[in-house]
Amino acid sequence: MSRAPITARISEGVSQVAAADWDACAGTGNPFVRHAFLSILEESGSVGRGTGWQALPVIADGPDGRPAAIAPAYAKSHSQGEYVFDHAWADAWERAGGDYYPKLQIAAPFTPVPGPRLLLRDPAMAPALIGAIEALTDQNGLSSAHATFVAPDQLPLFEAAGWLIREGTQFHWQNNGYASFDDFLAALASRKRKAIRQERAKAIEGLTIRHVTGAELTEAHWDAFWAFYQDTGSRKWGHPYLTRPFFSLLGERMADDVLLILAERDGRPIAGALNLIGADTLYGRYWGCVEDVPFLHFELCYYQAIDAAIARGLSTVEAGAQGEHKLARGYVPVPTWSAHYIPDRNFRRAIADFLARERAGVESDQQYLAQLTPFRRGEPCS
Repeated sequence: MSRAPITARISEGVSQVAAADWDACAGTGNPFVRHAFLSILEESGSVGRGTGWQALPVIADGPDGRPAAIAPAYAKSHSQGEYVFDHAWADAWERAGGDYYPKLQIAAPFTPVPGPRLLLRDPAMAPALIGAIEALTDQNGLSSAHATFVAPDQLPLFEAAGWLIREGTQFHWQNNGYASFDDFLAALASRKRKAIRQERAKAIEGLTIRHVTGAELTEAHWDAFWAFYQDTGSRKWGHPYLTRPFFSLLGERMADDVLLILAERDGRPIAGALNLIGADTLYGRYWGCVEDVPFLHFELCYYQAIDAAIARGLSTVEAGAQGEHKLARGYVPVPTWSAHYIPDRNFRRAIADFLARERAGVESDQQYLAQLTPFRRGEPCS
């Protein structure tokens, strides 16, 4: 039986797509590709005019006329907020006389979290959706298209279409059936257990730690966290990516998916870590403080996240991009992936050569880092 003709189109934003249609493709497991999160980015002005992130979701309709496959795509005029660094590619392209920007980015903006980049109500539509992304790139004279932090199970779809694959590394905590934080510590070498206990004791001395979620979240919490976020954003990126309304809308529409971990001194919040809760993963996203306390970053972002994941029965904590210091805290190196469509043959050849050499180095580093984890190797538990 032949399939009905497939129609691909571009929307002017996530908000222009019915939430039910979008989430029928995106599912509910990963909060960062759901309609609520991506439309909040638009509505808050965090993406859109003047940000360098112009939402252009690519949609392939099924025979029933409803979206069967969606790519959360953005026209980009820079490479900020992606966490897969291609600035050297841009420099090379522009030195050769071309315009690297605008390019097409398939991603959850500002979110280095692996997840589906092809949102598929009908998995058979994946090739058509990739073809539509390529056509959009070609027909508009864009230099390239990039799908970043691709879920591993979707890599073969991009590989089959001939996209170049790039490998990176993150550090994730994995729940090996731990019943408590002490149970987790028991799996570590004694010296590492002692170091973590000392860090935790020093970090929380004189402080109260609170986990806030759901209906407990208030504008006062977001006011405090906004101060933390601004401090971190100004130091890391020059200016924050997200706007203040983003956090209010997040609390209004996704409160049950939010876990805000706060450190208070005498009832006043001095630091906080924002997490989102997925089906099986706790995603650490942002952290900041207005008072410098030794080891508090590790406590709020790593140890409290582990506590929360164990309590909720979650299998993984993803604490963001980079950070070899996470190794000593029980987070292990895992590969991450991105896929790249480069229409220009000469540029594609150069990028392919670079990626082959880069991957060898990345995988060598991963093997080395895996030897530095703090887990016991035949040592008796004490």
